[in-house]
Amino acid sequence: MMKLSVFITFEGVDGSGKTSQISLLREYLKGRGIPFCLTREPGGTAIGERIRAILLDPEVGDVHMLTEMLLYAASRAELVHSVIMPALKQGKVVLSERYVDSSLAYQACAGGLSEDYVLCVNRIATSGLLPDLTILLDLDPETATCERLAGKKCDRIEERDIEYHRSVRSGYLKMAAAYPDRFRVIDASKGILEVHDEIISVVSDFLKGRVEP
Repeated sequence: MMKLSVFITFEGVDGSGKTSQISLLREYLKGRGIPFCLTREPGGTAIGERIRAILLDPEVGDVHMLTEMLLYAASRAELVHSVIMPALKQGKVVLSERYVDSSLAYQACAGGLSEDYVLCVNRIATSGLLPDLTILLDLDPETATCERLAGKKCDRIEERDIEYHRSVRSGYLKMAAAYPDRFRVIDASKGILEVHDEIISVVSDFLKGRVEP
């Protein structure tokens, strides 16, 4: 059985297609006999899913950005230590829908918290674990709101105004420019299968030479 021990994250604004694309990549890996672990944030564990319910519930109302960031970090800590690290030790490809970059984009860049503070908290929460590859599905928030989220019951984060989501996108693009070795930016405005083909090209190239006997 192939062993890879690779950590791949999917990032992007709400409505950019992360869930659909990570599911398609899962099927690609499954079809090639590559062991994988699929998870999401917030959530992915029993505790994490309870935190997710609080964070995304519109009825919760306003939550201080610091509280929000700490709740995401708490969910992430449980996910990293009980799911992601064990899966990597087993030689699996870990696919995660969102990770630390989401906190930097949503709570730091768009939410006004100190980037250094968010990084410090998350280094503790994750024991410094970073993704090997981050796929950023780039989509302007207007398209995401008008086309992708139209008619959908929005969660507490999705309900925020368009300027907030523009700042989220801007934060992601700044990170991608700062860390080009880790980030791959893909135009998410294209058709779902066209985007999938680009992701497969990126991932297959990335995995070459990483297979262990």
